[in-house]
Amino acid sequence: MKLPVLRVGGLIPKYPIIQGGMAIRISTFQLAAAVANAGGIGIIAATSLDETELKGEIRKAREKSKGIIGINIMFAATRFKELVCAALEEGIDLIIQGAGFSRDIFRWCAEAKTPLVPIVSTAKLARISESLGAAAVVVEGKEAGGHLGTDQSMRILVPEVKAAISIPVIAAGGIVDTGDLQEAFSLGADGVQMGIRFAASEEANGAPALKEAYLRATAEDIVIIQSPVGLPGRAIRNKFTDEILSGKVKSPQICEGCLKKCTATFCIKEALINAQQGNLDQGLIFSGQYIEKITEILPAGKMISDLVKEYEEIEEM
Repeated sequence: MKLPVLRVGGLIPKYPIIQGGMAIRISTFQLAAAVANAGGIGIIAATSLDETELKGEIRKAREKSKGIIGINIMFAATRFKELVCAALEEGIDLIIQGAGFSRDIFRWCAEAKTPLVPIVSTAKLARISESLGAAAVVVEGKEAGGHLGTDQSMRILVPEVKAAISIPVIAAGGIVDTGDLQEAFSLGADGVQMGIRFAASEEANGAPALKEAYLRATAEDIVIIQSPVGLPGRAIRNKFTDEILSGKVKSPQICEGCLKKCTATFCIKEALINAQQGNLDQGLIFSGQYIEKITEILPAGKMISDLVKEYEEIEEM
């Protein structure tokens, strides 16, 4: 079977595969460049960075790749506008925006002639995004890792959104292997966004202990916690999630004010940094629903080439 062609504004990647923007500091320039070089769209997670760091990440990704490089940014971040403007000034190829909805960013991206791709979880929000000038939308279902904006499956949402808009629809949430790609495309998706599979790549900027945790985890290890962001989140169960779920997690003594709104039940930035650095007992290990499908750590380029080869070998029905 042939993969569909994904067009995001004037951008056409070789393959309709977007790498998820996983914070904190999992999706950095090494991973984004590797994915872009392999024909996908590489994404840098901008939320935890300052403007100088973000510009540096974009420049380093550019040095390592001639492919398509974008950023992912959470509207919930306090320095949302500053980070978006920094990326636009640096000439980023596209912006993916989630964890809330901003109307202003459509204007900023239009003025810079940069494609904007909001993450949505309803057909209504997809229609609003299209009317405001979105180049495409990412439709993220409940199977996704990290912060969740819906309790509906990607399998339900993608056909609903596809029927409601004319711009490209990118499916996200629980997409790990070739079978998942086939299902997403059969539902009408024009592209896919894959997070946890790339988090378990050689180029992902997580500690070896974190990647080993991905390999050990089973379906029974997945839990849903409440994040200080104000959204539920899917993670791998460990000592830290047990503390959250039992109400024994400690509130932060010092707050950097990184979020516009925060319940302060715990410091999510610190928890995600702990996981990224391998301090797993005190880390929040975000994960997609189907973590058990990940059985080895591979280079991102090989992941993409294997997916493409396997997909193209599927016989037309």
